[in-house]
Amino acid sequence: MKVGVVTFPGSLDDGDARRAVTLAGGEAVALWHADADLRGVDAVVLPGGFSYGDYLRCGAIARFAPVMSEVVRAAEGGMPVLGICNGFQVLCESHLLPGALVRNDHQKFVCTDQRLRVEQTGTAWTSSFTAGQEITIPLKNGEGGFVADAATLDRLEGEGRVVFRYLDGNPNGSLRDIAGISNERGNVVGLMPHPEHAVEELFGPGLDGLGLFTSVLSAGLGAIA
Repeated sequence: MKVGVVTFPGSLDDGDARRAVTLAGGEAVALWHADADLRGVDAVVLPGGFSYGDYLRCGAIARFAPVMSEVVRAAEGGMPVLGICNGFQVLCESHLLPGALVRNDHQKFVCTDQRLRVEQTGTAWTSSFTAGQEITIPLKNGEGGFVADAATLDRLEGEGRVVFRYLDGNPNGSLRDIAGISNERGNVVGLMPHPEHAVEELFGPGLDGLGLFTSVLSAGLGAIA
């Protein structure tokens, strides 16, 4: 299964995401922001970093990159898409996911190994987990506070679209401790923590992040079968 990882100007973790795909057993394909071509991939990862220098607003310029027109079209057709940190911000700016990410409530950059609870396993990116499973993956952001109006928050909760929730304290002021969400179909997931930094024993807090990448590979193989 081919998983594309987009590189924008200012992307930081695209190489890590490609390695995570490879370690999970997939074929990582590099995608370039200026090319409106997904190169035949079966899923897409929008990585962390500071796309286009985070000018205007995090993810606001990346939304208009030529590759994103194809990502949006593919996502609307059911292709699995994962947005990590800055990638989550791009998904919100592209209206593939609701809400927005704003500056951390304490006005400081946070970098820590963050405990999370997996709330939803019915997405293309979380089927390898069990509901309620507690995992630890790195978190690093300055503008990671998830916000939305009350009606949107209630809808996300009611429809089971809160995918990950922060444990042991809220690191950035995200409403209702939300760390990650999905679209209605469950093929698009965004989260602020970095699963690609928890895929090898000697690097990061463990292997808890690998499940996102094995999940999408399983979903893709199932679709092929």
